[in-house]
Amino acid sequence: MSDMDSPRSGQDTIETSGTAKGQTIRRGGGDPGTRGRTTIADGVVEKITGMAARDVAGVHAMGSGMSRTFGAVRDRVPGGTKSGVTRGVKAEVGEKQTALDLEIVVEYGVSIADVARDVRENVVAAVERMTGLEVVEVNIAVSDVKLPDEEDEEPEPRIR
Repeated sequence: MSDMDSPRSGQDTIETSGTAKGQTIRRGGGDPGTRGRTTIADGVVEKITGMAARDVAGVHAMGSGMSRTFGAVRDRVPGGTKSGVTRGVKAEVGEKQTALDLEIVVEYGVSIADVARDVRENVVAAVERMTGLEVVEVNIAVSDVKLPDEEDEEPEPRIR
């Protein structure tokens, strides 16, 4: 088989006086996937956390009543700072670990302990799978219970 026919795996094959013919020498110091550094912003982890928490049955909303009201107004303003997905979520991200604080509103009639456990499990699985960070803690504050006959606290739109 000539050099043109040999399969290439991304490695250089070099023949020198001290090596056997066709010996593979790696260049660049190891696995390409480990070269360089990846940083993950707090906001990225907050979005993943918010989406994972909202997927849990029994979670009505994220954030306190006031933050949801201000957030609804902020969402309508062009260039609003924080996305609705991250409302009620705070993340502290290090190089290898993250800690999360969530504020949730639960549906009336559900077990708050079960919902909190399910939120923790879903959030930890999603964040660790997507970021590779170790989640060291997920603190959950239940700020309200959504009663069946309560209206949502979002303000009426000014324009219809």
